[in-house]
Amino acid sequence: MSPAEVNAFLVEERVCRLATVGATGAPNVTPLWFVWDGRSLWLNSTFRSQRWRDLERDRRVSVVVDAGEEFTELRGVELSGEVVVASEVPRTTQPRPELADVERQYAWKYAGVPDFVPDGRHAWLRLTPTRLVSWDFRKSEGLSPRRVLGSEPGRSLT
Repeated sequence: MSPAEVNAFLVEERVCRLATVGATGAPNVTPLWFVWDGRSLWLNSTFRSQRWRDLERDRRVSVVVDAGEEFTELRGVELSGEVVVASEVPRTTQPRPELADVERQYAWKYAGVPDFVPDGRHAWLRLTPTRLVSWDFRKSEGLSPRRVLGSEPGRSLT
């Protein structure tokens, strides 16, 4: 995807999958709501969670945002880097100018209202990716599930 396509995609999509590193080194993947501001992914996370404990030990993450049903419709973005805690924990009602746009976008995106209301259980994390990879199989000419799986025309895939 072009940078403009990546931006539009990340603004439009609603759910990401955040992968953290657990205490044993095993991955932990959880779905989250997010806001993309053109440079950073903002995640509103509960701070009493396995995810948060993982991030206290190791701030490295990978995030996938994807869409599509059929193979030839698949598209997505993977972002990697280290998250930073970007608000007080938990987020209070104290005005924070650096969060105003993000919280307004979040409130519109997920609740259809102009004002974000902290619930006392969440805090903001920010990922400014050091690596970003995107794909869009809709752009691949001649790509079909049969060709990708190596089957011949008329043969069953099972």
